[in-house]
Amino acid sequence: MNKEKIITIASWIIFLAIAVTIVYFSSAKNQNGNVNATSTATSTAVSKYDDFAKCLATKDATMYGAVWCSHCQAQKALFGASFQYIKYVECPDNINVCLEKGIKGYPTWIFTDGKKVEGETSLADLAKASGCELPK
Repeated sequence: MNKEKIITIASWIIFLAIAVTIVYFSSAKNQNGNVNATSTATSTAVSKYDDFAKCLATKDATMYGAVWCSHCQAQKALFGASFQYIKYVECPDNINVCLEKGIKGYPTWIFTDGKKVEGETSLADLAKASGCELPK
């Protein structure tokens, strides 16, 4: 193979990799800039944890994370479609906000009283930290 053909093939591979990356990240966000917990996160159907997630939101509990973080994906999955109600900050898109809040790892929850809960957290522990009632 000659050098020009190798360069052309390498250029196409790089172009395709960039295009796939752009499509992936643009489709991973909903209209609010929040990353979807599941493909049904914007569903209008009532979910078991809707009231719990809404309570967290009214108490200004905020989750800080990153789309590529497997623990964040697992945390979002616990809420299922109800994650649409959670206040969420995508740290790679909001670096200054996360630095100001002292976010050191993902996911991190910050509550109105300033309490931080770091790492993947059970819904029961989030209920205890927030005072929101978990459905039975």
